[in-house]
Amino acid sequence: MIPSDRPLSDAPLNEDASRLDVGGRDIAVRALAGAAPGLFWLGGFKSDMTGTKAEHLARWAAAHGRANVRFDYSGHGASGGAFEDATLSNWLEEAAAVFDAKTEGEQVVIGSSMGGWIALLLARLLAARGERRLKGLVLVAPAPDFTEALMWARFPPPVRTLIETTGRFLKPTLYGEEPYVITRGLIEDGRRHLLLGAPFAVGCPVRILQGARDEDVPWEHAMRLVSCLAEDDVVFSLIKDGDHRLSRPEDLERLTEAVRQLV
Repeated sequence: MIPSDRPLSDAPLNEDASRLDVGGRDIAVRALAGAAPGLFWLGGFKSDMTGTKAEHLARWAAAHGRANVRFDYSGHGASGGAFEDATLSNWLEEAAAVFDAKTEGEQVVIGSSMGGWIALLLARLLAARGERRLKGLVLVAPAPDFTEALMWARFPPPVRTLIETTGRFLKPTLYGEEPYVITRGLIEDGRRHLLLGAPFAVGCPVRILQGARDEDVPWEHAMRLVSCLAEDDVVFSLIKDGDHRLSRPEDLERLTEAVRQLV
């Protein structure tokens, strides 16, 4: 692994903070001016744009004169709306709207966990529109189809019945004190966006970083994605002692090296 060639400053970033209305939802965005290819960050389920990986990439972009855009989905972080009112369709719509409004030229899209699913859907959407601005995808513990394969399929019958009858389930989590609200709307909407049933192409290089000790997104799930991307240039890196977050210093170095190779 090649070390970063420039030290990252901890000084405040000169980002433009703005709000974007997407279907009546108030979305918080931070954009850093710089050269293309720029970086476009897509966070994970219940994560926000101030997380360790997002912040590290923004500082790496600043150190290398690259544009960088990050935002919070509705119901997340600084954006408006209630989490339990949102669905994957909402979050994909917001990702596309921010991409259109706040990026210029070629982009490397980085998606973490659920953000990996949204990155793949965004790539498909852009291809359908005839756009060729994707320089590459970097996916960290990507979780395509997670609502179906990693939630619904794992829920015991009483939990499924609870979701079907009451519309919600409070799922315990290791990542905070409050449980995640899993709604029937989230599960049903996720079925509209399933990817892993057949081969598909994104039309750009894909780099996947996956922890072997990831209990949320098993490495076998990420390998299903590799088999679906048969036509694309895909490199899968399995980190034997890595967990789901992949936010240790050595993990961040791997992340920025994957981005560096694409830009």
